[in-house]
Amino acid sequence: MRYLMLILMLMTPCAISQTFDHSHQRFTEVLQQHVVVSDNGLKSAVDYAALADSSDALNTYLDQLASVNQGQYQQWNENQQLAFLINAYNAFTLQLIISNWDQFKSGDVESIRDLGSLFTSPWEQDFFTLLGTKRTLDWLEHEKVRVDFDEPRIHAALVCAAVSCPKLRAEAFVADELEQQLEDQMVSFLHDRDKNGIDEKGLYLSKIFDWYAEDFKQGNEAGIRKYMRQYAQALADNEGQRQRLTETDIAIRYTHYNWQLNSRSRLQRD
Repeated sequence: MRYLMLILMLMTPCAISQTFDHSHQRFTEVLQQHVVVSDNGLKSAVDYAALADSSDALNTYLDQLASVNQGQYQQWNENQQLAFLINAYNAFTLQLIISNWDQFKSGDVESIRDLGSLFTSPWEQDFFTLLGTKRTLDWLEHEKVRVDFDEPRIHAALVCAAVSCPKLRAEAFVADELEQQLEDQMVSFLHDRDKNGIDEKGLYLSKIFDWYAEDFKQGNEAGIRKYMRQYAQALADNEGQRQRLTETDIAIRYTHYNWQLNSRSRLQRD
């Protein structure tokens, strides 16, 4: 026992931090089992009913997230931190839905927005622990991810359980693949013609780009246009549309945001 205590005392914070599984394998297993990808990989839906009936794996992963303290987190590199936070947002959002699944089944609620109260939105509820403190989804997105990382593609990776959200990947985000995963998320999101594209009226985009315009270049429509030009292959379906995207004054409009739950049962009905 004395030797074990000595070893623990000599372990550096960096060594201790390595005990966290940065492959996020348990979360990938949950996502692979319960996320249904459709429309050539552009959309996905969640089998919440099955997840609610078999949530042990998700709960185990959430416990892994909650066990990480600030000291451990600070020892990680930037990609490890960002992957951790994105996965935490998506995983705790899943927990929020299935913990209220009976209300969805009964028809009392139809979207994540219905889980709030008169004074508190669901994103303002401190229903989980992360980095040693009770947290909210709003804290994760607006006070942590958007503040600590200059990475606009996170808006194609954080998924709030709504139809108009970007697709929920059927795999966890991991540090070693984060660049490719974030790029794939943005390309897939912009390639989904129900949410983004170019038509006779100009450029139509998800409301997400309106809500978070400040995160894209100059923080205005000029900045949005500039940002979108680098994704011409995803947004445009032909050369004419690609040429229109180069116009400095191409009109931008933002599409209606469908807050209906991104559930597999809805996908089957449609």
